[in-house]
Amino acid sequence: MVEQVPNVKKTAVNLDNPSYYNNRELSWLAFNERVLRESLDERNPLLERFKFLSIFSSNLDEFFMVRVAGLQDQVKVGFARPENKAGMTPRQQLKEIGNKTHELVELQYKTLRDVLLPQMKQHGVRIHKMDELTERELKEIEAYFDELVFPVLTPLAIDAYRPFPMLLNRSINLAILLEDRDKEAASPFKTAIVQMPAVLDRFVYLDDKAGKERFVLLEDVIRHFISKLFQGFKVVSASVFRITRNADMTIHEEGARDLLKEIEEELRKRKWGAAVRLEVQKEGIDPEMLTYLTEALEINKKDVYEVEGPIDLTLFFNFYKKMEKTHKKLVYEKRISQPPRDLASDEDIFDQVAEQDIFLHHPYESFGPVVEFMSKAADDPDVLAIKQTLYRVSGDSPIIKALKRAAENGKQVTVLVELKARFDEENNVQWAKELEQAGCHVIYGITHLKTHSKITLVVRKKDGQIARFVHLGTGNYNDQTAKIYTDMSLFTSDREFGVDATNFFNYLSGYTEKPAFHRLSVAPFSIRKDFLEMIEAEIKHHRKSNNGLIIAKMNSLTDKAIIKKLYEASIEGVRVDLIVRGICCLRPGIKGVSEHIRVRSIVGRLLEHSRVYYFYHNGEEKTFLSSADMMTRNMENRIEILFPVHSRRIKKQVKHVLEMALKDNVKAREQDASGQYHYVKRKDGDKEINSQLQLYNEAYQVAEDEE
Repeated sequence: MVEQVPNVKKTAVNLDNPSYYNNRELSWLAFNERVLRESLDERNPLLERFKFLSIFSSNLDEFFMVRVAGLQDQVKVGFARPENKAGMTPRQQLKEIGNKTHELVELQYKTLRDVLLPQMKQHGVRIHKMDELTERELKEIEAYFDELVFPVLTPLAIDAYRPFPMLLNRSINLAILLEDRDKEAASPFKTAIVQMPAVLDRFVYLDDKAGKERFVLLEDVIRHFISKLFQGFKVVSASVFRITRNADMTIHEEGARDLLKEIEEELRKRKWGAAVRLEVQKEGIDPEMLTYLTEALEINKKDVYEVEGPIDLTLFFNFYKKMEKTHKKLVYEKRISQPPRDLASDEDIFDQVAEQDIFLHHPYESFGPVVEFMSKAADDPDVLAIKQTLYRVSGDSPIIKALKRAAENGKQVTVLVELKARFDEENNVQWAKELEQAGCHVIYGITHLKTHSKITLVVRKKDGQIARFVHLGTGNYNDQTAKIYTDMSLFTSDREFGVDATNFFNYLSGYTEKPAFHRLSVAPFSIRKDFLEMIEAEIKHHRKSNNGLIIAKMNSLTDKAIIKKLYEASIEGVRVDLIVRGICCLRPGIKGVSEHIRVRSIVGRLLEHSRVYYFYHNGEEKTFLSSADMMTRNMENRIEILFPVHSRRIKKQVKHVLEMALKDNVKAREQDASGQYHYVKRKDGDKEINSQLQLYNEAYQVAEDEE
């Protein structure tokens, strides 16, 4: 099933040298550091900086639940083989991850404590400690505790009959050390756990007649009044802590009679995986209690994070929502997605796609036409069938509604719902059930592979003729993330695209050999091979014409075969510009290896998500869009699609986007030969170019010109 990797041409340079590669996990941490440093960037509005702080925490949670957990499992079973690029063993990786993560978490809390909260205080917003409250405020908070909090709390005693409780992944808890007032008790000290109720808001408002927004945190309220739960005992200490568990799912697909049930069972287990990280609040932590927690949870000391501030800074997502309406100057200026330049709003979308290929660039251009396309297909009496892949969709998805309506209208509707989309499994299980109940044919893909491709096929009969309309994209069919993720997509009625789409869905849903595609390149069969061949072709063109150029934009770059081929291209003198938001295992600027390669990462207001691959090809300019990054998992373990852009008009638009990213000197950072990232330096007199802001402005200008 997995494509064979062609032999990479031997050169005088040993391209397997580990010093030529960045470790995958450390490169991811470098990306998350770039996210964190956006919270220090004063060019970002203050509340947006709180949001970057939260994104850093959310990213780190997932990293520990999946990547760190996997490395810990390898160490536990004695696996010591180095990974095949940077040559680090699992134990070495964990050591470096721990050192770097402790450093970043310390920076995160220093930023919150010394920079962001003091600046927010200047705007009349303050998070108080309990000892800062007036007597009147304390009484009001006590009344709140007695009426709303106390009834929800459940103290869990720990003794010979009641073992240490199985605590939920990422839940915040208090570890209580108690002293029995009964002098004759067999053991004077007791231990209990109290879980902070997730159903209550962590921000507790203080009644302020001056109109200022002042809060205390729920965990501080509980800790202050915790003695009310333990009558007859003296509270010696109350320590706030949080555990992160291994949440990677192991799906035994061969033995699973019903994948839906298997996924649901694994989701239940995810809450109770082995603990991989312990976070404790320094304030109030008892040293003996900390030792007890690490032993009870079987946590290594290097995986304990003592923080000076609130645990779990994702709480500032909620803070942002509370503040954005009353502090509009502290958030980004609102930007509205514009009508796509390729579409006329007063004409039927099917007629326009039949006339020419249509390009969309989100969120600068609206995702609305995709929703409109699905909605019209659902209601159009001429539409016979709709087929679509779904990886991640929004909570109240108009795409799902259209698919259900189409089935109810008697159309043949086939939907591939990827149940293994990480951390969206629960949502997708629910969507799969709803779609089946509405009459859609729901399939779950191919065993051992995730279907990550983004494709829709609409079969329509008009005037006795069958027409196939295809939508292909780099991002998910999610109307919410389309507002904050940069993605590209294409509508086409090209016959060969239509045939390929038909064969693609038949391959996923039935029993058939791999189809021979006309336009599409599909992983795990051929995308890697096609990338290697296109890079080789660029090398050959460069030898003849000395004008080789490759530009690639993606989320992450990890595949060693492709990296080695890019090194070959650089050695031959081909210029390679890589725009890689996240992980990049390739190191640019190494003399004799990668000195013609430039790597930049843009972390800004929008999440860069589009995958674009451009090859100059001696002036023929081949341009491709894809659901796939140049990652081994995309090449081998996923169903992905790489598709060409044929229209000269659209090629020009796509190339302009790449050029804007390469000109960015505000949010772009470049990687040096040691793997470190630095902001792009502007020369004196250089105009500031923020590529995301510039593309928004251009979309506004086009819409204005067309009015």
